[in-house]
Amino acid sequence: MNQTLIQEILEVVEQAAIASAKLTGLGQKDEADAAAVEAMRLRMGKIEMKGKIVIGEGERDEAPMLYIGEEVGSGSGPGVDFAVDPCEGTNLCANNQRGSMAVLAASDTGGLFNAPDFYMNKLAAPPAAKGKVDIRNSATENLKILSECLDLSIDELTVVVMDRTRHKDLIKEIRGCGAKVQPISDGDVQAAIACGFAGTGTHCLMGIGAAPEGVISAAAMRALGGHFQGQLVYDPAIAQTSEWADYTKEGNIKRLNEMGITDIDKIYEANELASGENVVFAGSGITDGLLFDGVKFERDCVRTSSLLISTLDSTARFTNTVHIKDGAKSISL
Repeated sequence: MNQTLIQEILEVVEQAAIASAKLTGLGQKDEADAAAVEAMRLRMGKIEMKGKIVIGEGERDEAPMLYIGEEVGSGSGPGVDFAVDPCEGTNLCANNQRGSMAVLAASDTGGLFNAPDFYMNKLAAPPAAKGKVDIRNSATENLKILSECLDLSIDELTVVVMDRTRHKDLIKEIRGCGAKVQPISDGDVQAAIACGFAGTGTHCLMGIGAAPEGVISAAAMRALGGHFQGQLVYDPAIAQTSEWADYTKEGNIKRLNEMGITDIDKIYEANELASGENVVFAGSGITDGLLFDGVKFERDCVRTSSLLISTLDSTARFTNTVHIKDGAKSISL
């Protein structure tokens, strides 16, 4: 991992965002996802590295998705593991709603937790609350701690929660404490990262979302010095999703054991989910969002807005890029 490679990683998410954005608002979520996947794969293939997808879009027989175990890059150079979500928030993209983006996390070989395609209970909070809030606590306890850490009253706090049936009691508890709830339909990666920056209006992320996205969030929050914890969810009665309608708790436990996960109730810290010496997060907006704008198509150029967070130099770079079209005659500032 080096600065040159990191710049190329930024271009990977930019190209994926542009490819998806061409289908924004057309109601074609699968097509938008596939376009982002192909763009991401194509740009990765030009990087001098021995890359490997450890968290991807599917298994080997589900091409054209970037499958788990797929080798990417030139085949020579540094070893890099990737967790990718080429179009996070496919529904958001399809419906031209806020918050869709192309994201990935990268680390030295072996530096990212190979999260199974399960659900994960998550807790993200600002750096001031790192190691003080705890996912084992109730929402009420964590809100009191967060209030003290940020020197804000509880009624000044905003907590992002995925708008799901399983969170009915959680939302009720948060509001019962006086804190504000911001429900989101999709895309909890951006919400988690927003907790790492003051001034976003987002103070905490609570609740259950997808485990692979939890690893990507953890990588970003580790680099920002924020708080992130995750715990795998394997009980369909807790996940409350139609996707697990035919699954059983016992069957899911067996699946985890077969993947080598024997401590099924383990609580993972950010530095365990993203444990590599060098960790990078890259995200580029497909639609406008909290942290950056979506792709803008103009006559002579395409504009992207991105965020690159790296432990290599302890930086968070917000980047606006102008992609100049062939034959461009006039590019505005």
